[in-house]
Amino acid sequence: MVEVRLRGWHPGDVPAVLAAFAVPDMARQAAGPIDTPEAALEWMGFWGFRDDAQAFAVTVDGEVVGNVAVSNIDVHDTGWVSYWTSPHARGRGVATAAAAALAEWAFRERGLFRLELGHRLDNPASCAVAVRAGFTAEGIERAKLRYGDERHDVERHARLATD
Repeated sequence: MVEVRLRGWHPGDVPAVLAAFAVPDMARQAAGPIDTPEAALEWMGFWGFRDDAQAFAVTVDGEVVGNVAVSNIDVHDTGWVSYWTSPHARGRGVATAAAAALAEWAFRERGLFRLELGHRLDNPASCAVAVRAGFTAEGIERAKLRYGDERHDVERHARLATD
């Protein structure tokens, strides 16, 4: 597995965020366009001011190649995991290593017990990341996500601190 490091987001990471969200599959997952330095800074800032979430820039050899986050942390010690990688970093195990590292951090540092994530059924690469990072498939949630006018079924996975 590739060696990744997780660190906080910095203003100098704006070019990496803009490049990532310039790709159509990433752009459609953002709440709004992330196509200016101001929008990239706003996206980074969104993660920086939440008590129920933590996001990390994923780096390989010092280069920002993705994001991994846990959000919606609740009173049941459960959080929602999300991840993305820049197109040039895909297929190298970066997302798997980042999701596994985030899980260890969340269990150890945040004291969480359960981590959940979901992926569209038409995204087998994300499913593979989840499985390789130790997340067990738990079932299908019908029409859970909406991008534009299209709804997508989602497969939910979870990893427990005791796994």
